[in-house]
Amino acid sequence: MFEAQKKHKVLFLTKSTNVDNLLKIEDHRNVIVSFSMNAPAVSKVWEKAPKVEERIEAARKVSEVGYETRIRIDPMVPVFEWDKHYTGLVDKIFEKFIPERITFGSLRGLQSTINNSKDKTWIKYLSEKSNWGKKIDFEKRYEMYSMLIDYLKNNYGYTNIALCKETVEMWEKVGLDYKKIRCNCIF
Repeated sequence: MFEAQKKHKVLFLTKSTNVDNLLKIEDHRNVIVSFSMNAPAVSKVWEKAPKVEERIEAARKVSEVGYETRIRIDPMVPVFEWDKHYTGLVDKIFEKFIPERITFGSLRGLQSTINNSKDKTWIKYLSEKSNWGKKIDFEKRYEMYSMLIDYLKNNYGYTNIALCKETVEMWEKVGLDYKKIRCNCIF
């Protein structure tokens, strides 16, 4: 349906590894596939999804056949040794393929989500109030984002990076132009 027109694109944001049907479609210029990833140490605790390595392999497959393939590393969580976990994730991704865009976001929780969550172990990371509920404090988010932005730039020469659900102040502090927002959901 999307390939029959030139006005719209469809974005699939997924944690799934079931990409076989996508691999059968020959013409896919109007389809973007974005994979949600997290550091394996975070994923094992709080995600009910295929292993991160399996998602990276699925992303590699769709990228290899020509889909615009993006990665969304969200929600980043400052667990113990978070820097090693997230740089390790980036290394695993770049060992397999180069994403068209990478978007970072940090853990946040709407009050209704917090109230209805059975597992509340993640709430300890939230201390700042925002329009999106509670968030990790500004300085810790800055530290996480800037470390990964620098890591990608210095190790892979990669700069097609965006932030998700962040303030103008954060965009400016990490050196990204919020007026040119190219988040995961924007074509």
